Amino acid sequence: MRRLNGKDHAAALYKIEPFEAFAARIARVTALSKIRRADRGSDAAARAREQIGVEKRRARKAQQLWLWQALRRRAHTQDGLRERLAFFWGDHFTARGKVSVMKRATAPYIESAIRPHVAGFFAEMLKAVTAQPVMLHYLDQKASVGPESVAGKKTSKGLNENLARELLELHTLGADGPYRQADVTGLAELLTGLSYSQEGVFGFRPDFAQPGAEQLLGKRYGDSQGGVAALVDIHAALEDLARHPATARHLARKMAVHFISDRPDPALVAAMERRYLESGGHLGEMTRAMLVHPAAWAPEFVNVKQPIDYIGSALRALAVPHEALGAQDWKAIRRVFAVPLRLMGQSWEEPLGPDGWPEGDADWITPQRLAARVDWAMNAPQGLLSDLPDPRAFLGAALGRNVPEALRFAATAAEDRRTGVGLVLASPAFQRM
Repeated sequence: MRRLNGKDHAAALYKIEPFEAFAARIARVTALSKIRRADRGSDAAARAREQIGVEKRRARKAQQLWLWQALRRRAHTQDGLRERLAFFWGDHFTARGKVSVMKRATAPYIESAIRPHVAGFFAEMLKAVTAQPVMLHYLDQKASVGPESVAGKKTSKGLNENLARELLELHTLGADGPYRQADVTGLAELLTGLSYSQEGVFGFRPDFAQPGAEQLLGKRYGDSQGGVAALVDIHAALEDLARHPATARHLARKMAVHFISDRPDPALVAAMERRYLESGGHLGEMTRAMLVHPAAWAPEFVNVKQPIDYIGSALRALAVPHEALGAQDWKAIRRVFAVPLRLMGQSWEEPLGPDGWPEGDADWITPQRLAARVDWAMNAPQGLLSDLPDPRAFLGAALGRNVPEALRFAATAAEDRRTGVGLVLASPAFQRM
């Protein structure tokens, strides 16, 4: 926890573009698109179209390179908990772009909206996420217009409830939380006005915002500016949602399932929930409550590692050097990491829906996905290291003292280092955490 509250050394060493910088890519494509539309058929339009293609290819390559940066963070950080928390909360607030260069913006979104808050107050993370163009784009919030707003009276656009529904169902209270359809509608009306420019910059649009107060969970929001919609009212609602007991329960259980077990000890969940509420919704304190609880240190490892955790832990155990792959070798990164991740069932930054990746062990250990793990274990290490470790020594680096005797015998008796190391990485013991 001391490191978690300290400087983020891994992010400084292995840089991923923050969204504020990524927005410059969006702005360039926007400017080029305007030229292409304004001068159709001209040489300028042709050049703009070609340059748009260049920008899209650059963003696609950058997305692959950020995968390697994320894995290098896992391999070399002295603060492994931060890496896992950043991924967990990024998945909790799943968002991905759907068109143009925005399709490549997930890592920058997480870098700006999620990572700075993993040991802070959940309300701050929640507010940062709802001010992120990637999230607003993903859930079509930009198209949501208050029926009685200035824009609503002039256009045929109407209310879009996607963001409001996911905020309640997935991000805060939970699917079984104490809300009704009227609360979804009230929150959706309150959120109107959240938007972003064509250049990828967040902004609040009063002309889109539904005027007057809205009801959410029996409380009125929207009176602070004399009935004129304002961002401060949205923040007040988000802060109340963040501190709600149902949110504490939902987040505590979800974190326990991800980090400890598909069926976590109820006492562990209760301790995490209680500390969250006592601390005013502080994620660092809830994490601490999880780490100090005896149920978190059961001798048996029960959770199957998700593919990104599996590869990340393998790189760390292997002590893969910083320069194993060229920092700009996006083709090698795709071959060694991106394609295997897809075959294991976890394509980089491509979850199927806003609820993120599944947590159940059975979702990850299917015959095809397990075969992909075994194939990676047997082949990837020798391409990443010039000299593979002795399997007998590697057993300790990979599993510490938790080495099954059958695996010790198999690794020791392997005909060569490639096979021995592969057997360790492919073993059931290494697949779990």
